[in-house]
Amino acid sequence: MVFSTVSPDSILEALEGIGLEPDGRLFELNSYENRVYQVGLSGGGSNVVKFYRPHRWTDLQILEEHAFATELAAMDLTVAVPRLCDGSTLHHRGSQRFAVFPKLVGRAPELDGADSLEMLGRAIGRLHAVGAVGRFIHRPVLSVERLGWVARDALLNSSVVGGVIDEALIERYAEVSLALLEKIETALVSYGTWSEIRLHGDCHLGNILWGETGPVFVDLDDCMSGPRVQDLWMLLSGSADEQEAQWQALMRGYRQFHQIDESERDLIEALRGLRMIHYSAWIAQRWDDPAFPRAFPWFTSGRFWQEHLSDLWQQIDAL
Repeated sequence: MVFSTVSPDSILEALEGIGLEPDGRLFELNSYENRVYQVGLSGGGSNVVKFYRPHRWTDLQILEEHAFATELAAMDLTVAVPRLCDGSTLHHRGSQRFAVFPKLVGRAPELDGADSLEMLGRAIGRLHAVGAVGRFIHRPVLSVERLGWVARDALLNSSVVGGVIDEALIERYAEVSLALLEKIETALVSYGTWSEIRLHGDCHLGNILWGETGPVFVDLDDCMSGPRVQDLWMLLSGSADEQEAQWQALMRGYRQFHQIDESERDLIEALRGLRMIHYSAWIAQRWDDPAFPRAFPWFTSGRFWQEHLSDLWQQIDAL
């Protein structure tokens, strides 16, 4: 178990080891990929400590994430920035690595009006304006290889496939995922070269809070280099007309601080297809972590896989 050494006592000891004084209050927060806890401090208030999943990112990749967050905060964006403790933002305790963040207060966003979408568009435009002035050296680049082919192979080779999913469904998955990735590659070749900047990378409503002054970006764990539209398309939902209205509202705010080539909208269905493949592979790869069967009990059901296969075929049609 990758987090078997993370216990209440070890968390408090880890914080004491970097000069903090926890008061014993400890509350686990919702996180699948990492382990995240709210910890009370003896001087008052609380911090959030995140234990990173081993072997997912290198130290250099995590530190580059931290530097990006610091850069964004310096431009007055509300983003979770790791605390500098004992001379570093990344700390080690045995095989575990962790960082400490201030507790950010906010509620789940409700983007039910153009004004909220415009405000969110301004925040993402400001984020991209910062992202465009530098380059990642160690963080990953959005690619069909990483999010598509590697993810597909990981799912087909995962322990969950051989254990509980019907072989016929897996054979059909191999067929449709191959067809979808070939279609995505064709679409991206047809589009040509896109402009890459530093991105949030996983900009959906689950990674955003809404504070008194607007959007709060709470997690840069998946920051990467890629096209600007990657941080925008997951905020669109509903019918084609509804998505068009949402896009225009986002753009009214976004273009106050940054520019995007309208042709990047042509990448949306390819990016959606990559996310569909990557998401199912992510769950399969993590199935040995007890948190995942608890959170996604439907993942091994025949009904889910029938629906997933249907969704992948529909995505081929959408492309």
